[in-house]
Amino acid sequence: MMVVWILAHFDDEYCGLPLIDEARAAGRDQLFLYVVDYPSARIREHRHAETRSLLAWLGVDPARALHVGVGTGAADGGLHKALPAAYAALEAALEGVEVERIICPAWEGGHMDHDMCALLASRIAAAHGAPVEMISLYNGKSLPAPLFHGARPLTENGPVRSLPLTPRDLARWMLCVRFFWKQRAWIGLWPTMFWTYWRQGFGPQRLDPARLAERPHAGVLLYERQFRRPYEEVRAAADAFAARPAGRS
Repeated sequence: MMVVWILAHFDDEYCGLPLIDEARAAGRDQLFLYVVDYPSARIREHRHAETRSLLAWLGVDPARALHVGVGTGAADGGLHKALPAAYAALEAALEGVEVERIICPAWEGGHMDHDMCALLASRIAAAHGAPVEMISLYNGKSLPAPLFHGARPLTENGPVRSLPLTPRDLARWMLCVRFFWKQRAWIGLWPTMFWTYWRQGFGPQRLDPARLAERPHAGVLLYERQFRRPYEEVRAAADAFAARPAGRS
């Protein structure tokens, strides 16, 4: 049985480090599938190498990090435009795999690619009869620009399975950012996530497929103001994909 991670970008797994450790400690096999592609082979290979280095340091086979998004047209920031191709790539990678559980980014309105991973995970879960847990990366609920919450689960997504973090756990998480030192996004994201982990611990949430038909939260979403991507555009793409017959790529 395999714990399957459906992620958008290389480095997203860093936001779920406590779950990586939990699965490894329980002796579970893990498979990391990344569905977004990058604009050049150089960037793609560099980002992939960063993730493999982190996984190796965590004691996970780095060969389990598979870039299934290559050639699908699922560009960074445009996964919602290539959902059928991304789904087909995921199913191909999971052929013959016994899926125990799926982990994905939360449906939270932070980044459109992350939300689409939740949508894809729900469809994959239905096909494989597996539950889905979501991890919060960031969202802008009730905050003015340019502020955002890091790793703070939305109440709209249901109960939180709390995983308290010890000082050693926090220090270990903090040190792991070194694997992504060239990614400038962590300058702002890293402190906000640390604040949440320090104050609240780490909390995955069970994905209810019905949530995917709802707006992530009231008010302007973070990706609407930060990436200028209207929710209506992402919603239309999600609805078109959801309307496709189950099992069809």
